[in-house]
Amino acid sequence: MFQSIIQDVRNEFQKGNMITRLIFINLFVYIALNLLYVFLHGAAPGLYDSIRNVFALSNDWMHNLTHPWAWITHMFVHDGFWHILWNMLFLYWFGRIVGDLIGDHHMLPIYIYGGLLGGIAFVLSATTLGYISGTSYAIGASGATMAIVLAAGVIAPDYMMRLLIIGSVKLKYIVLAILLLDIFRLAGSTNVGGHVAHLGGAAMGWFYIYALRSGVEIGKPVMKVQNMVLAILEGPKKRRKSKARVYDMRGEPRQPKSGREADVQETVDAILDKISQKGYDSLSEEEKEFLYQASKK
Repeated sequence: MFQSIIQDVRNEFQKGNMITRLIFINLFVYIALNLLYVFLHGAAPGLYDSIRNVFALSNDWMHNLTHPWAWITHMFVHDGFWHILWNMLFLYWFGRIVGDLIGDHHMLPIYIYGGLLGGIAFVLSATTLGYISGTSYAIGASGATMAIVLAAGVIAPDYMMRLLIIGSVKLKYIVLAILLLDIFRLAGSTNVGGHVAHLGGAAMGWFYIYALRSGVEIGKPVMKVQNMVLAILEGPKKRRKSKARVYDMRGEPRQPKSGREADVQETVDAILDKISQKGYDSLSEEEKEFLYQASKK
């Protein structure tokens, strides 16, 4: 049974888009840390916290200097079930929109940069504003997911999302509500640093799309590393084959097209370029419908 599960996960990780991969990584780390907690909690209660904090950011600059990897690893570490659940739901809901409209290859850069700026916002605010007494640690993908939430809102503010009970709501109002909740919780919350990190991530999501529309792809360094890692995971055989591949609007491999399919792909590419430069609202109703139908194929 376990071998079958592992094989299923491996297949989904290799074939899925970057959102799927990010969710799998977060879930794997969450499960591993919780299993560690089960084994260590009774025998050595403080040992688990010490191990987890190795991967967390801190308001102590010396910790961050001696644990430089924490700037990246903290955004993949979660303690509570509800914490990881909401982060992964936001990552899936809003990441799917961003990936479909500007391309799956932008997902990891937005995630990483959002988590980085969120972490920087936490450390700077905690050390300068003094709202934390003693040593505190920051973990979670909230800053990274908030970057993706804001990116989705900037790209397609009038995109309709269907919410339970409420019904269809424009994306810009959903994003605004999420932002306001974080701002309101800056006063009187026991997790001020967390909400500051959320807002830092949100700022990066806005800036990433602003830079992209200005013709600057700030995500290229992350994309290069991403391509190198994926090439290693795919192996030499798939690497050679990848030269003959093209990718669809969801970042999934597709064989080269000819005839009408090639014309459709060219039209989709032109529409995606228009979205990255002028936003989703610049599309005509015909272009929106064309993009919607193409995304289902």
